Amino acid sequence: MNTDFPCSDADGRVIVALDFADRRSAEGLVERLGAACSSYKIGLELLTTAGPGLARDLVGRGNEVFLDLKLFEIPNSVAGAVRAAGALGASMVTVHGMGGTGIMAAAVDAAREFPRLRVLALTVVTSMTGSDLADIGVAADPEEQVLRLARLAMRAGCDGVVASPREAGSLRAALGPEPLIVTPGVTLGVTPGVTPGPVGAGTGAAGGAAAAGGAAAAGGHARPGTPEAAFAAGASHVVVGRSVAQAADPVAALGQVRAAAREAAGKAPGARGPHSAG
Repeated sequence: MNTDFPCSDADGRVIVALDFADRRSAEGLVERLGAACSSYKIGLELLTTAGPGLARDLVGRGNEVFLDLKLFEIPNSVAGAVRAAGALGASMVTVHGMGGTGIMAAAVDAAREFPRLRVLALTVVTSMTGSDLADIGVAADPEEQVLRLARLAMRAGCDGVVASPREAGSLRAALGPEPLIVTPGVTLGVTPGVTPGPVGAGTGAAGGAAAAGGAAAAGGHARPGTPEAAFAAGASHVVVGRSVAQAADPVAALGQVRAAAREAAGKAPGARGPHSAG
């Protein structure tokens, strides 16, 4: 488990999701944010359309890159993908906790070649509900399953977990102060200057047509939360997408999230552990 998280202040605890369908749209947001942001998430859609070059370029400009790959393959393939993420200079990479100990341990072992790379175990995707888990034969509710997989991830040597803001408190209580708890599904309220603008810059958390109500209204997240609540509960990092990408003023929107990180630094459980940026 790595212990040298590179970000040194609360601002590094806020990761902006580049959930776009093309590199041009992603770079447009990066340009608008400028020096206000130094941590970005790249998921499967953007990696598939833009290739690894964007991640490499962002790292080359001094940014932290979270490769949200949700790796779920045979251990040898997962290890190879983790080594590729490390070679790009990524700071975080995700492996699916449902893959079990063998897959997670293979990812952790591969990451040892790259001291700056942390392996995070995805627990339960933030779009899933109890009925979704029942569909695949899991009788537990989301929080129970998140905790089960998180404990398994810790035994496998992962640096932390990914879960919704709603599970941050129970995870921090169960895991203690050190592991990373990264929470996507973070949404902002309507604030002057940061009201979401027209949708359409891409798909996923930062674009696409959102249906009314339910998870769609929260960017596809069934278990969302505010950054203030996530940090107060013990999240080490939050991932914010539409609330920044589609804001009339993305810098102001990001500033709102960063203010919550600064306020929580040193106060929330686990906020100043060796894996956190507070």
